[in-house]
Parts: sequence; C-alpha cells; structure tokens
Amino acid sequence: MSSLSAPPRPAMCPRQASSSSFAEAFDDARRKLDELGVREPGKEEEEEETPSPALSSSSSATDESAPSLVDTESPISPPTPIGAPTTPAAVDPDVVDNFAFAFDIDGVLIRGGQPIPEAIEAMKVLNGENEWGIKVPYIFLTNGGGKSEAERCRDLSQQLQIEVSPGQFICGHTPMRELADRYHTVLVVGGEGEKCREVAESYGFRDVITPGDILKANAATAPFRKLTPDEHANSRDLLARGNGSGRLSDVVIEAVFVFADSRDWASDLQIILDVAQSRGGRLETRSATFDEGPPIYFSHNDVVWSTAHQHARLGMGALRRAVETVFEATTGGRGVLRTHAFGKPQVSTFEFAARLLREWRATRHRQQRHGLPPTTTPTAAAAADAAADVPPATVYFVGDTPESDVRGANAMDAVAPNEWYSILVQTGVYQAGTEPRDKPRAVVGTVLDAVRHGLRREMEKLALARKPVADGHMPAPVEVRCDPLVEV
Repeated sequence: MSSLSAPPRPAMCPRQASSSSFAEAFDDARRKLDELGVREPGKEEEEEETPSPALSSSSSATDESAPSLVDTESPISPPTPIGAPTTPAAVDPDVVDNFAFAFDIDGVLIRGGQPIPEAIEAMKVLNGENEWGIKVPYIFLTNGGGKSEAERCRDLSQQLQIEVSPGQFICGHTPMRELADRYHTVLVVGGEGEKCREVAESYGFRDVITPGDILKANAATAPFRKLTPDEHANSRDLLARGNGSGRLSDVVIEAVFVFADSRDWASDLQIILDVAQSRGGRLETRSATFDEGPPIYFSHNDVVWSTAHQHARLGMGALRRAVETVFEATTGGRGVLRTHAFGKPQVSTFEFAARLLREWRATRHRQQRHGLPPTTTPTAAAAADAAADVPPATVYFVGDTPESDVRGANAMDAVAPNEWYSILVQTGVYQAGTEPRDKPRAVVGTVLDAVRHGLRREMEKLALARKPVADGHMPAPVEVRCDPLVEV
C-alpha cells in the first residue's frame, strides 16, 4: 500500500505536501514530469494565490429555519492514459492513499442516458491504465435519484464499462434514510411509478403515501390529472385505512419527501401545497393560519440539470421555488413554509461523501487490492485501518454545475481537515465563455481532462517533496501554493 502522509491541514492556504514515499513506481517521477513539461520550482515567478470566494447559504428558503450550506441545525448532518499512450505496468498497480476523486454524474460522466466518451477513458486511467501504474480511489456523488442505489450502480456500471459498488455511490435521497425513524407517515413525491415508494420503504420508512394514493381516493384533487389503469391498480386505498371511516382527513402526513423529479408538476405541486396548508398535515383540511404544515424535504436544490437537450432542463430546485412562490401567493404571505434541501451544495452531503470515501478506501482498496481480508493479522489490519482513517490530503471533485458542484466543494474545502479541489467541466450545465459566480479551482473541457489535471498536480507535489537539497538529504514537507483558477 502506498501513501503520502500529510501533516494537519492549516486553516488557510498554503497547504503542505508530504515527503514520505508514494511508491517505488515513482522513483522516476521527476523524469516523467520533465517529459510532461511540469515547471521546475524557482524557474518561473510564483503565481498569485486566488482563494475560493465566500459562499452564501442555500437560496430560496421560505422561512429562516431552512439550513445554510454549513448550518449545524440542518435537518441532517450525516454522522486514455495520461499524455502519449503507454503500456500499463505489468504488476498490479498500487492504490494511492494521498488523493482521491469524487464525481458528479449527469453532465460529467453521462448525458441523456449515454456515457460521455471521455468518461470511459477517465475511469480506465483511475483504475491503473496510466504511466505511473497507480489506482486512485473514487466515488460518485449525484443529486439525481428515483431509483435505489443498487439499481443506479447497475446502470452506471453498464454505461461506464466498470464495476460500480453501492459503497461508492451517493444519490440525492441517500441521506434521507437517516430520517426514517423520525417520521411515521410520509408523502413521497417524484420518480417513475412506484420506485420512490419502494426506495423509501427500503430506507425504513414505515407508512409511505404517494400522490397516486391521494388521487385514487379523490380524483378531484387534481382535476386535469387522470391515473392510468396501471397507476390506479398500483396506488393504495387510503379510504380503507385504520378504522375504515372513509375520510381522507384521518390521514396525517408528518413530512413530505421529494425523492426525485416530478413527472407531473401540476398535480404534485397541488398536493404538496394542500399538505403544506393543512391543519397539522391532515389531508383535505385547511389551516386558518397556514403555519401548521409538516416540513418538506427536497433531495436536492438544482434549478437546472444536463440532459440530451442542447440546453439545461428544469430540475427539482425549480419545483421547490414553485412551491415556495405559490405558497406565498395563495396565503397572502401570512403562512410559514418549512422547506429543506439535501444534496449538493449542502456541506452535510459532502461530509456524508467524505465518510463514504473513507469506508470505501478501507474496505475495498485495502482488502481487495492488497490482500488484507478480515482474517489478516492484527498488526497488519491495524496498520491498514490507521491508514484508512486518515483522509486523503486532496479530494478532486469534478462537476458541471457551478451553483451546486463548485459551491459545495468550495464550502467543504473551507471546513474540512483536508483539501477539496473543485474542477468544472464544460460537458454539462456550465458553458464555456460564461463567468460562473462560484469560482472553481480549475476549468477543463471533459472529465478526462479533469483526471489528467489532478494526476499532474499530484505528480508536481511529489516532485517538490522529493527534490533533494544540496547536502543530499530529503527536504522537510514542502509548501505547495493553492492553485489559481486554471483553464486547462
């Protein structure tokens, strides 16, 4: 196993690069860096440091209780080869510990259900097909949802031609599982058919109601929405619940969860507003003060997202704003609406991802690649566990949306003990030539360019750390300045 041990991260830049060994495979790293044209320290004037901008709290919250990116009162804070083609190393590539990658999916790896060509090559590079013969840990962090994590992983495995484990994957509604014990009867909105209900029940939610159930009980709820025969058959009979009173007002919704994008905005918006304006969540009731409705949780806050269309399409964040705007209009601004968003850019979601990455590095890259099964010797196991408990010095987060991917990675970078380095690609929402409000550390063309950029940056750190001083001794940890905005 190979690692670069990093000292504790200082509160502000500059950050430190360690001088401990990366792997025997890196003995010729400086020669390879010369071939890549990496700048020697001291040969050019050092570039000015550009700190990440300050980040504001999440927008469009109707009440003051909606969490900011780093709000501790948030509803949940979940405890082609590089350069010229080369022949991969004949030996099993080493797994690095000092850095890792995290990827958004839509607009970065996939677009319109099809893989972006460079994405397949980027995964090959991270899985060892590079001139250094290293494997780099990586995870996926997407705001998308509507399916179980296992199903999403099967889809992604087929699209990227690799094996993707649920242990590498977080979707927008994954953190919602930790609220299953808090609420009993919940309304779950979005997605295809019964999939979101099934996901919610797999999370442990005990009584899951869908808009289809409500429409089956009272078709007048949304007069222009007619259930198909299959939808009617799959929807549950709310009128036969409990004491069989036949009254929807006996059904009390304790929370609303928007798991995935709505397939029918008009009816879903109507039903969400009905619950928000109800007396304590009782269906078909109306509060006199409009401040009794249950909380509404959205799995993410992206206003737009990347699809097969040439322009970005409306996403869940747009529905959230519609709910908030229409609630205010229909209550005359007198009510209280409690909406919360998970997903990116919330720091709690990135903290969740950091824990997932730690567990993935420990259980997969230690045991699978280096022969440390659960029955290994206590000394070896302890050493592996200790290494896995140390977060990678740098996590490269690659996304296509400045307002969620870049903002979230920058916010995480501001509070995390390690570096979160934001890279913006031009294959999704962000378009070249525009000026993103949330500034990434680097702007590149594709995800393959992002992987190349991260690896080259790590090799430059390594070269600086391993450069001998005049007396032949290795230097102390070398200061590596934070990169300015890089156009690659």
